[in-house]
Amino acid sequence: MTSAWTAEHVERIGPAAPAAALIPAVGAAGRSALDAGRLYWDMWPVQDAAGARALIGGRELWMALTAPDRGDPALRHFEAKIHWIERAQGAWHDRGPVLPDMGDVPYEREWAGSALLDDGVLTLFFTAAGSAARPGGYRQELWAVSARLGPEGRPQDWSAPAPLVRGYGPQYMAADAHEGEPGRIKAFRDPAYFRDPADGREYIAFTASLAGSHSAYNGAFGLARKEATGWELIPPCLHAESVNNELERAHLVFHQGNYYAFWSTQTATFAEGLRHAPGGLYGMVADSMAGPWRPLNGSGLVLANPPGRAQQTYSWYVDASLTVCSFVDVLPGGGFGGVPAPLLRLALDGERAALALESAV
Repeated sequence: MTSAWTAEHVERIGPAAPAAALIPAVGAAGRSALDAGRLYWDMWPVQDAAGARALIGGRELWMALTAPDRGDPALRHFEAKIHWIERAQGAWHDRGPVLPDMGDVPYEREWAGSALLDDGVLTLFFTAAGSAARPGGYRQELWAVSARLGPEGRPQDWSAPAPLVRGYGPQYMAADAHEGEPGRIKAFRDPAYFRDPADGREYIAFTASLAGSHSAYNGAFGLARKEATGWELIPPCLHAESVNNELERAHLVFHQGNYYAFWSTQTATFAEGLRHAPGGLYGMVADSMAGPWRPLNGSGLVLANPPGRAQQTYSWYVDASLTVCSFVDVLPGGGFGGVPAPLLRLALDGERAALALESAV
């Protein structure tokens, strides 16, 4: 069942986000041990099939998009590559590219996704962005690549990258335009793995755009399901028709018998009349993958940046421990942060969600 995130839901937010949803102010963009000449954004941990953070060779490894700092943060989207980042003793370390040179591939660059470690095999689900034949475009497809871990915990002999699905199916708009601008392009990206504990079925959640829409604001929370013949697109679990253009970093979390669908969005991607809503982490909850999906806190808003710092962090991703990662976007004095933001923790209780009092681990 596809549910709707409606204007009525968003209107419940009011002129100010509730205190329980406010992310603490970020004072500075600490780079830890990251490369001073690179920007980092859109991050995620390596996870097991239950969504818990997994250790590789005893190390806590994450992945993030990164690109050289060219002085204009908008340029990073056109040079993005996925790097390992290790969290050790409270600091972040850049451990280099996840994937080697994969040779002749049709895409130009790597955008966000997720990483699954299952039975000694690491699978990277990622967005294949752009076209190798024509640099600089916004084409998006869902791809994957995998490798078995060697005795030292390092991936060995990566498979050839391959698309998860062919085409966009009847439910989703094509995201194959070359021209565009961030916030206005259509979406088919951010694949996030999820295994349903009820029956073991496997899903990919992704950021999508609803087909057949008459509105420019037609964001959707897309789904693909693993079948005997491979991954198949199925109807979205929810959409934001006439409400919002982008439900970014769409992903699923199972917690205490409930299914949670989370996504990130920004004020600028809401339809006119709804731009009182803050940029933040939003979500819905259901009793099963079949839905229906109900907005958390009555509106969908889970976390928001504090007053006066509307864009301080972005691209929130929740794991099974309810730890929330994001990156520092706009600094207090202006300028781009481009580093991991402090980790947060959620508190979930059925249809209620708030920032937890205890710190993230």
